[in-house]
Amino acid sequence: MGSDRHTTPEPVRPPVSRAPGAPRVVVAMSGGVDSSVAAALLVQQGYECIGVTLQVWPSDLPETEREGGCCSLGAVTDARQVAWALGIPYYVLNYQEIFQTHVIDDFVAEYRRGRTPNPCIRCNKDIKFAALLRHAEAIGASHVATGHYARILRDPASGRYLLLRGRDRHKDQSYVLYSLDQEQLAHILFPLGDFTKDQTRAVAERLGLRVAHKAESQEICFVPSNNYRDFLGRVAPDVRKPGPILDTAGRKLGEHPGIAFYTIGQRKGLGLSYCEPLYVVDLDPERNAVIVGTAREVWRAGLLGSHANWVSVPELAGPLKVEVQIRYNSKPVPARIEPGPGPGQVACYFDQPQRAVTPGQAAVFYQGDRLVGGATIERPLPVTKAS
Repeated sequence: MGSDRHTTPEPVRPPVSRAPGAPRVVVAMSGGVDSSVAAALLVQQGYECIGVTLQVWPSDLPETEREGGCCSLGAVTDARQVAWALGIPYYVLNYQEIFQTHVIDDFVAEYRRGRTPNPCIRCNKDIKFAALLRHAEAIGASHVATGHYARILRDPASGRYLLLRGRDRHKDQSYVLYSLDQEQLAHILFPLGDFTKDQTRAVAERLGLRVAHKAESQEICFVPSNNYRDFLGRVAPDVRKPGPILDTAGRKLGEHPGIAFYTIGQRKGLGLSYCEPLYVVDLDPERNAVIVGTAREVWRAGLLGSHANWVSVPELAGPLKVEVQIRYNSKPVPARIEPGPGPGQVACYFDQPQRAVTPGQAAVFYQGDRLVGGATIERPLPVTKAS
């Protein structure tokens, strides 16, 4: 009996030939098409590849909630079978403890402070390109490779490693990589930097990889169904701390169940009746208050960033014209940056006010495709009458 179900033929394991002394590379494999093709391209280029999947999810999270994530049983099975098809060794590394400390605990702590973190940035900085690089060095590998859509080049004039946007602007992931330092960039490979997503899938299909048509996840890997409110309520029940909803003049308009369940620019779920739409414009952990305002009160003139990391320049010596991206999927906008008032700080002034500047998110600065640097947003700068 026939079937209309799409099936990918099982690949024939190819013989792998490597030149003597070929560089050894650890490839982070999530079981998705991007990391699978990254590994395949490196094998074709003669690298000695070792595939690894990082087991990072908490051990008490039920497998039913992990399914579809980057280290679910299904993901590990897919990554292992791709590694087998490519003829490379494959291992699962237990990074649960370090991931808990550096990513999950930080995620919860930031929400407690009334901030909105980006855990992918923290994971890239502390796990994939710090802990994994140390592991790679320990086993004699010169590089770590991933399936990120970004490019690394070395500037012959300055000798610095540059981080550039991926050729496919719709898939560009340089924003979440801004915190990488020069030592890390020197030992990282992004084989998909010049590829589009369609080209990546075409390579996987040509090689007969079972993940060629696998759907990609847009979720936070450790938050089931991307429902961070349920996640926070389960792992940190103390965030359920009711308090007042205030307008910008300090008048009480209602009650909230906890500031961790709100983010700047939010309109839905406020439960308020007012003569015009209201939005979250600030979160005040000291008063345990959600501050709301009208649409015009959500706009800001700039931001102050902290923990700045500079990539294309060794430091920010003075004012610089850039384009700034204030969240992962936002459109870059023209701005001026200059050194901030304290160490590691940067002040950013938009050419035109921008909506919902959110503490805890990243502000990443570009000149064309070149990533200049980035910082964590500490606070927005208000729009003045002169603005």
